Amino acid sequence: MRVLLTGATGFVGNALVRELAARGHFVRRAVRQMVDTTVTGSGSAVEAIAVGEVSGQTDWSSSLAGMDAVVHLAAQVHGLRKEPLVAGASYDEVNRAGTERLARAAVAFGTRRFVFLSTLKVHGEDSGCGAFRESDAPRPADPYAVSKWRAEQVLNGLASVGGFELVIVRPPLVYGPGVKANFLALMKAVDRGCPLPLAAVANRRSLVYVGNLVSAIVACLEHPAAAGKTYLVADGEPISTPELIRGIARALGRPARLLPVPAGVLRLAGRLVGRGDAVERLLGSLAVDDTRIRRELGWTPPFSMDEGLHATAAWYRALIGR
Repeated sequence: MRVLLTGATGFVGNALVRELAARGHFVRRAVRQMVDTTVTGSGSAVEAIAVGEVSGQTDWSSSLAGMDAVVHLAAQVHGLRKEPLVAGASYDEVNRAGTERLARAAVAFGTRRFVFLSTLKVHGEDSGCGAFRESDAPRPADPYAVSKWRAEQVLNGLASVGGFELVIVRPPLVYGPGVKANFLALMKAVDRGCPLPLAAVANRRSLVYVGNLVSAIVACLEHPAAAGKTYLVADGEPISTPELIRGIARALGRPARLLPVPAGVLRLAGRLVGRGDAVERLLGSLAVDDTRIRRELGWTPPFSMDEGLHATAAWYRALIGR
């Protein structure tokens, strides 16, 4: 299969390029500009093409020629510290308008399958006592999730008139070698022996190791039964925040310094310092039931969470030179 991959230089994209090439697919990597396009271990079945920024004006014509499928990972995810309306417009331009532009071009070029990486946050910010399923009503709560949900709606509209075979993947938090943002900050805190006031947290959160997400994306790309489906994906059973911290600590060979502080106190402290949303992500539940992808595609995660955390810890130690 000949695959156009957007977001190919990112955290998930780099790992996906190597896996697709290893499975015998030809991969055309869409990059912003031609600087260093080498991917270690990808072989000769990979090429790069510059498309500039992803937006509602991107010209995809040269990149889509001859492609059987698109895997669309490129997105605006982090880093928009702007007034809410401005931030919302920026997310929409990349994640909704940019996706629509690519999808319409894919239809014009006769691309057969379109795999779109969305987000679990389309369902909302808290799964309560249960776990989200694909059939649950979307309730996106922030500009990023709203833009992804709008992109899904556009894609479903195009697919419904025979534009292509659409597969949507909604992952929870993704971790692994190269991870950034909050997960990396948590690793640093555990590694430094910082006391973390989270021992009393009794939540349930799903995560997915990057190697498992890549495996699921490949299944969605290759499996005939995936056409027209939306899938949630995770490592396995949800875990609590204290369990995650203990797992990170074991992988790093560090003690888990957890203190029992009531959740109400943590929420108040978070609001006082303007970090209420970050505190809620540590305290709240965001769990998924990924039975559907396992049943319909016969998919199982190739890596356990323990294996994923140890691989992430090995990368982290190399990153800091230890």
